[in-house]
Amino acid sequence: PPFSCDSSNAATRTLLFCRTSLPIRRRVEDLVSRLTLEEKISQLVNSAAAIPRLGIPAYEWWSEALHGVSNYGLGVSFSGKITGATSFPQVILSAATFDSRLWYRIGKAAGTEARAVFNEGQGKGMTFWAPNINIFRDPRWGRGQETPGEDPLVASKYAVAFVTGFQGGTPKSRSGDRLDAATNDHLLASACCKHFTAYDLERWNGVTRLDFDAKVTKQDLADTFQPPFKSCVVEGKASGIMCAYNRVNGIPNCADHNLLTSTARHLWGFHGYITSDCNAVSIIHDIQNYAKLPEDAVADVLKAGMDVECGSYLQSYTKSAVDQNKLPVSEIDRALHNLFSVRMRLGLFDGDPRSQVYGKLGADHVCTQAHQDLALETARNGIVLLKNSGNLLPLSESHVSSLAVIGPNANSAYVLLGDYEGPPCKSVEILKALRKYVEKTSFLPGCDFVNCTSANVEAAVGTAREAEHVVMVMGLNQDQEREDHDRVDLKLPGQQETLITAVASASKNPVILVLLSGGPVDVSFARDDPKIGSILWAGYPGEAGGIALAEIIFGEHNPGGKLPVTWYPNDFIIKTPMTDMRMRSDPSSGYPGRTYRFYNGPKVFEFGHGLSYTTYSYRFNPAKTPNAIHLNRHSADNYSDYLSVSDIGTDTCAMSNFSAHVGVENTGEVAGKHPVLLFARSEEEGSNHPVKKLVGFRSVVLRPKERIEVEFVLNP
Repeated sequence: PPFSCDSSNAATRTLLFCRTSLPIRRRVEDLVSRLTLEEKISQLVNSAAAIPRLGIPAYEWWSEALHGVSNYGLGVSFSGKITGATSFPQVILSAATFDSRLWYRIGKAAGTEARAVFNEGQGKGMTFWAPNINIFRDPRWGRGQETPGEDPLVASKYAVAFVTGFQGGTPKSRSGDRLDAATNDHLLASACCKHFTAYDLERWNGVTRLDFDAKVTKQDLADTFQPPFKSCVVEGKASGIMCAYNRVNGIPNCADHNLLTSTARHLWGFHGYITSDCNAVSIIHDIQNYAKLPEDAVADVLKAGMDVECGSYLQSYTKSAVDQNKLPVSEIDRALHNLFSVRMRLGLFDGDPRSQVYGKLGADHVCTQAHQDLALETARNGIVLLKNSGNLLPLSESHVSSLAVIGPNANSAYVLLGDYEGPPCKSVEILKALRKYVEKTSFLPGCDFVNCTSANVEAAVGTAREAEHVVMVMGLNQDQEREDHDRVDLKLPGQQETLITAVASASKNPVILVLLSGGPVDVSFARDDPKIGSILWAGYPGEAGGIALAEIIFGEHNPGGKLPVTWYPNDFIIKTPMTDMRMRSDPSSGYPGRTYRFYNGPKVFEFGHGLSYTTYSYRFNPAKTPNAIHLNRHSADNYSDYLSVSDIGTDTCAMSNFSAHVGVENTGEVAGKHPVLLFARSEEEGSNHPVKKLVGFRSVVLRPKERIEVEFVLNP
């Protein structure tokens, strides 16, 4: 692997920045002081050049590991001893587990494999641009699949758990709800929380992410868009942030000093590097017309607090920006301090990384059985049972004589991966996994492609009539939703609905409908059709998703996932422009609001919906859960509906935590893993108040008739 400060190199052995006994800050100061202006500028882009005279190799900042190490970006190659990596479920399905301990384990596994790839010489850098913790605000968003969903608390907890694991931190508690972030100077790998901020539109109605100016209220920024990033920095101690393409209230994110410096660095205490999204600096001049000249754009982003660009604009225009007195060299030095600090925290200036703390990680730590089992566990626990009329599922392997599998997503292993995927350790199609249970299994795609512009309804009906049970594997793929491509509606593509309805009508028994998708789909027709007995949503379930689905269908695993997003009817998008960033509803104009917190209209399925093969009951423990919270006020002002923090006192707020104790019992006959979600709601009504909001969640495993008490620690 590439590294600096080779102890066998006499030319660099005596350099101050190579002395590991010194603080990183002192070492970085020495390194930056030795660079010429041209050398400094060469380090401000993602493909940073080598500095041979100082023994510093080239470095690639852009690598990806959204749900496993990927060869998106320029930093990772799978042409070598390592040819693939564990492909975990796409993030939206992992979020459906509501299990922060599981998210930590995924991060730890991905970080371990990232370091192993680097140690084997198949990586040019150790900075990975994940996780994506934007709020899934609009159901059409093509990249919603990459996120933990629509709830700020879930996104925040996911960010902390994944980043802590990926960077080499450890859990403080067995449940994983308290975590110790990685130490400042020993990163397993570097995580980067993106896209900062209020980014959730690709291309809609002539507006693109490159020119979109998101008009966001301070209240929505504070309670929806910013919390995941604050948690990522304050609790997760992320070493990277990516600023987004879009503008917020007129200012490009990458040129916003208040966002990058005043908020992230000063208010939240961020210590790390800030990168642009790819070519996000050039658009400030070329598309957004925010900067008059290219040199102005360069000066704007560096003065705002950005450190490195994914692209080449800084390489081209930084020197002229300095020459024109638009940019002081001190701003370049500030950026370089952040960049080299992260590389040193990764151990890349301490000699050969293979002789350091993570040096023994190699090819035999990638695609391990433990990591593949974790991918399967995540898929099993994320898949959501949306409908199960008459307890159609699970099927009994010994009682199913024949099975028909119909659908364009049934015989593709690639569709299971989602976007930002890497080559998986293994590939098992849903069809292949189902055939393990029923030898007499027939298959028909039913559609020409997933977009289903043409459906072979007659043949599908004939196939269905011949089988005892029918599993239809439908939904979306990356042609319908992806980066730079939003959906135009919430329906199943093409003739899928027609095909499903015809097959269901002709089948001997109610059919089982499996949906692959990142975003929500309006399948109210299937929800309400008695001939469709069960619906399973599987997101994009990763390399082991086919196996997990088959296990659930045939009862080897009890599903427990819950939806991390609201499933809206298609009518929602007719009245709701994707560009309207308001979270709260506006009854006067008919604007319905967004997400389960503020939208109170009709739903196909609610946030948090998910069935099981067993049943659960809940009961608050009144002896341990208070009915009222009393805050001591510092002043004697008359009581009003709102108390200022200065009246209450910040110490009082911090000391006002209380516990809600909830008894959870498995009242059925099957063991299960079950996410317990705790919501709060205001007694006051109005569009400004959330309908309800998630304030805690915990995943529990219960045997039949077993009861457990779950404690949620809350702050008023």
